[in-house]
Amino acid sequence: MQQDMAGRVALITGAGNGIGKETAKQMAARGAIVGVNDLKEEFVSATVQEITQAGGKAFDVVQNMATREGVAAAVAQAHQHMGRLDIMVNNAAWVRYQAVPDIMPETVDRMIDIGFKSVIWGLQAAVDVMDPDRGGVIVNVASTAALRSAANSVVYSGIKSGVLGITRAAAAELGARHIRVNAVCPSAVPTEGTQRNRNAERDANRIARTPLGRWVR
Repeated sequence: MQQDMAGRVALITGAGNGIGKETAKQMAARGAIVGVNDLKEEFVSATVQEITQAGGKAFDVVQNMATREGVAAAVAQAHQHMGRLDIMVNNAAWVRYQAVPDIMPETVDRMIDIGFKSVIWGLQAAVDVMDPDRGGVIVNVASTAALRSAANSVVYSGIKSGVLGITRAAAAELGARHIRVNAVCPSAVPTEGTQRNRNAERDANRIARTPLGRWVR
């Protein structure tokens, strides 16, 4: 991430920890003014504090990405706070890995609400406030699990495949409005969220399938 983002306003969902938090810190270090979203206020405050202590600019956006109303409120809050929105990063997720016989409806519903539907609502809300002449950038966080997967990840892989489909369709539609839509597919990232699903055998298998031969650093 080498771009100069000076003065651009970004909203990153699920930025209280993991990939979202690091993305917020990296973008702020390059001059962006970052709206840090998470459901938990203490996570948001900690991320904002780290950014501001490092000389960056950030502000709190505590909203629930599990509902359309929550996503819309987050985008509206960021837009009202800064008067513009240039970059939207749809990163929020809630993940559980389960074998096929163990998959429960409530788990599927929550994973889809946060990991799939919130991407659609994020697109919708961001497009509504992005400047029609200046345009903007929307980045959806998918996963290499959308392209190759493993046991116990039926729901997760399906959702991330869907995120890629959303991205392609949105890019085709929104280009005429000067809005670029792209997706990133992170691989093996040792975040707080992945810790509960790690063991030596699983780590070895994931690293063996990763060209760099290691976890992301």
